[in-house]
Amino acid sequence: MLVPRLSLTGVLTAAGGLLLLVWVVRQVGVAQLSADVRQVGWGLAAIVAIGGLRFLARAVAWRLCLDAPYRLSLGDAFAAVVCGDAIGNLTPLGPLVGEPAKVAFVRGRVPLAPAVAALAVENVFYTLSAAAMIAAGMIALLFRFQLPSRLRDVGEAAIAGTVLLFVVALWLLWRQPALISRALGVAGRDSRLHRHATHLREIEEQVYGFATRNRSAVPLVVLAETAFHALGVAEVHLTLTLLYGSPPPFVTSFILETTNRLITVVFKFVPLRLGVDEAGTALFTQVLGLGSQTGVALAIVRKVRVLFWAAAGAILLLREGLFSRGSGNTDRKWSM
Repeated sequence: MLVPRLSLTGVLTAAGGLLLLVWVVRQVGVAQLSADVRQVGWGLAAIVAIGGLRFLARAVAWRLCLDAPYRLSLGDAFAAVVCGDAIGNLTPLGPLVGEPAKVAFVRGRVPLAPAVAALAVENVFYTLSAAAMIAAGMIALLFRFQLPSRLRDVGEAAIAGTVLLFVVALWLLWRQPALISRALGVAGRDSRLHRHATHLREIEEQVYGFATRNRSAVPLVVLAETAFHALGVAEVHLTLTLLYGSPPPFVTSFILETTNRLITVVFKFVPLRLGVDEAGTALFTQVLGLGSQTGVALAIVRKVRVLFWAAAGAILLLREGLFSRGSGNTDRKWSM
């Protein structure tokens, strides 16, 4: 696996995000933000640990989606998820490089096809759970707070998008169309893409039939994805408690975590979501009556956690040799 190359778009996106971050920090005040971060103190270690538990939850979900007889150790799955998240956060391509990196990390441990199929299934569960959580948070926001018209439009659009996503998901499960393999198949009989179309169709069939083959695993996967989001709410709740000295209402922590999911989905192409996370969170904390300063402080503490795990992911990638051009015995078989 090669290092994701820098592109002009990526550099410009990161530069724009950095400028926005500087502007937001200057608006709030560097001294005040420094005092807020110091207020968190050693609680930052607990916040980082919660971040690790969230990766563990998704690693568990991935393992549960792997069909027998293939098995992946929890340690390998956890390391792969950390590495994929690191690459996804540090590059403007996000999941387009982060998800393949997870599969690349476990090469030689699990054949390519079942690893890809299991990861695709896990991503379906994660996407649906994230959409449901965002919709729940937006509903709570719309009913409990007076919102500016633009924010109300965003909330209503998020709810409508979630309904549409679930409708599309149900249609896909019902019709089971060969979307990806068919698209590659028309690329030409002699093309490399066409030669992989049959294998990709097998993966699509594995994804569509997962719930039928593994009925007992479905509730456990849902539980793991729910744990991921619950831990996110716990992280926000702990951070606000450390900043204020007393716990906020639970609904406040829940809404702020859902808005964080929304910002992550919409601005995944911005490396580390520089600036947009701080500005977006500040906007919502102001609506919730906490002030923009709280939102910026919350986002910066979250950024420290992200950077810690990104550094851990980079170390794992270097140790695994995924940054080298010739990574050796990569398992490229489509064996089932």
